[in-house]
Amino acid sequence: MDDKPLLAQIISSSISGDTKAILANALCRLSSMACTRGKASPDRHTQKRLFAASAGYCQRPKCRRPLFVDTGTQNVHIAEMAHIFAANNTGPRRNLALTPEQRGAFENLILLCSSCHTEIDKAPTDFPDAEVARWKEEHAAKLASLFGAAEYGSRAEVRTAIEPALLENRVIFQDYGPNNEYRLNPESEMAVTWKRKMLSTIIPNNRKIILVLDANRRHLLSAELQTLEIFRQHVDDLEDRHIGEGVRGIGRRFPEEMNTIAT
Repeated sequence: MDDKPLLAQIISSSISGDTKAILANALCRLSSMACTRGKASPDRHTQKRLFAASAGYCQRPKCRRPLFVDTGTQNVHIAEMAHIFAANNTGPRRNLALTPEQRGAFENLILLCSSCHTEIDKAPTDFPDAEVARWKEEHAAKLASLFGAAEYGSRAEVRTAIEPALLENRVIFQDYGPNNEYRLNPESEMAVTWKRKMLSTIIPNNRKIILVLDANRRHLLSAELQTLEIFRQHVDDLEDRHIGEGVRGIGRRFPEEMNTIAT
């Protein structure tokens, strides 16, 4: 069975006690599962690309279930990295001609919810590689149509398109960000909530903002184009820290000029 949950870096140094132990043990189990695939396991950069491409939703078109789910008492991620062609020579949709590196490449991976992943691997003949690959293409096209392909006629329209995502991110940062008092309390669950909201909302929103602005560069002033590039580096560093294995505390800060871009 080709199971592999998303290996997000979910352990914060501000978390301790039982919460940290549970998260650490879970991540250890997931990391061990990944290592058994060797070069067929996606590297950190590929994981970041895959998460960004999903925008936080299952990439199966008829599903598109949010990959972070509120259960009532907590929020859990159900994201799993699935191989289009199997990670080995005996798995579902196997292709003996592929090298381990090709099997672990971005092009051979799709991000699904746990239910869809289980379904396609339990019944591979009903879900051939061409169909699964098409899901990924359709998901990308859908995101492009929603956030990246539209070219607006004015700066005001550009601002209107990005304002909801900027506002949502700003409110989350103010309410849950690391500048809040919970950083002084290593037992606080707020650190876990901040990590979850970073993965489920802030990072996908950042990608949407970049897509919109890239499609409407002609409306931006020269100083705003520079701000956009600084923001792009900030997003990359943020993803490296929260999805990959980036060093804590190192990276571009959010450029405040983004709060007024295209106004």
